[in-house]
Amino acid sequence: MKINKMDHICVAVKNLESARKIWEPVLGKTRPDVEYVDESEKIKVARYWLGEVGFELMESLSPDGEVANFIEKRGEGIMLVSFNVDSTRNAMDELKQQNYPFIGGPRKFKDCEFAFIRPDKMNGVLLELIDDKGDTLTRG
Repeated sequence: MKINKMDHICVAVKNLESARKIWEPVLGKTRPDVEYVDESEKIKVARYWLGEVGFELMESLSPDGEVANFIEKRGEGIMLVSFNVDSTRNAMDELKQQNYPFIGGPRKFKDCEFAFIRPDKMNGVLLELIDDKGDTLTRG
């Protein structure tokens, strides 16, 4: 499997507006480059472009969402590292042959697909593989 680049890093936060006030001065930004809500994943996101890598602050929209569960178990902090690949499905097939456990199957997001490798396999890190070609979340 070839990794094209680090796609993005996600920080789970309890309150997105409060987190923005903390992070934006450090990032040298006055607002996110992209903001979106993903109802299916139960998240509200502020994305900042740092070179070619996205830096995301994620707030759960629901007390039973994955971000809320993460915060309840581990507290706020880095929740996810995402690698860009040519094909999420091909990468999954290759890694499954090497006994990497995935959380469900590929998921759709705009014009691409992504999948998660279980954190217990990846030293506690939720690893995402995504085949975004660069147009899914345009730069602000």
